[in-house]
Amino acid sequence: MTYLHFKALHIIFVVSWFAGLFYMPRLFVYHTEANDKPSPEREILFAQFTKMEKLLFNAIMTPACWLALLCGTAMLYITPAWLDQGWMKLKLVFVLGLLAYHSVTRKILLELRAGKFRFSSFQLRLFNELATIFLFSIVFLVVLKNTVDWLWGVLGLIAFAIVIMTAVRIVKRMREKKTNAG
Repeated sequence: MTYLHFKALHIIFVVSWFAGLFYMPRLFVYHTEANDKPSPEREILFAQFTKMEKLLFNAIMTPACWLALLCGTAMLYITPAWLDQGWMKLKLVFVLGLLAYHSVTRKILLELRAGKFRFSSFQLRLFNELATIFLFSIVFLVVLKNTVDWLWGVLGLIAFAIVIMTAVRIVKRMREKKTNAG
């Protein structure tokens, strides 16, 4: 296989991994909100969300994670000079952060499965946005391949994060008004 084959596979597996990283916290939000439902609806929803979360994590997210890492490692093996580049070192730091995010996602999954609700649905919505921030950071680094330009990207990322967090708060207020009015 050539570098381009590994690159294509890497992109496919990264997209699959991120699909899971975006969807899993959304399931956590729904799982947490189901806690407010009356019985037996609550138990039915818990069973369904637990099943969906387990399947997503074990059949999609984790295999895609490992395959993305394997293909990325193969690309670095084929082109070790990338490791001398500042942007690649920074990208790998973000990949480590993404692996930590994946690990925290697993921890929350296990807690919800055990009936432990440590986070509110609002907190989980904010947690959900972290994957977006990782995605933006990594993609801009890979495309720009320049740490100076990346500084502007960081400023844009901070602005983007503020916009996302503000939007989440606005939606929360709108839901609360709708609930209070209805």
